[in-house]
Amino acid sequence: MITDTATAVSAQLSTETSVIYAGDYLNKLTGEQIEYECRRRIDAGCTDLIVNFSKTELVNSIGISILLGVIDIAEKNGAKVAFSDVNETTVELFDMLGLTKHVNIV
Repeated sequence: MITDTATAVSAQLSTETSVIYAGDYLNKLTGEQIEYECRRRIDAGCTDLIVNFSKTELVNSIGISILLGVIDIAEKNGAKVAFSDVNETTVELFDMLGLTKHVNIV
């Protein structure tokens, strides 16, 4: 398993599954890092992406928009996206904005 810690967003991957760890605040900067990592993993043949929100306390509207883009990119490439370790407040936000219709929360 490889760990990439060159950015504020880190990732672990295997052949088919990658876990991307979001930072404490999902905004434009960290959202773009998540998108970059997801694109890299999809281009490398990953079919299952897990975005881990265990350290994420806040999510802003730009972060939500970028997550929607990640979901779209994954769907177009035959990959699946799941969100893990999401706190209750963020789950409610994702549900209210419709993200939970497109990803599994685990």
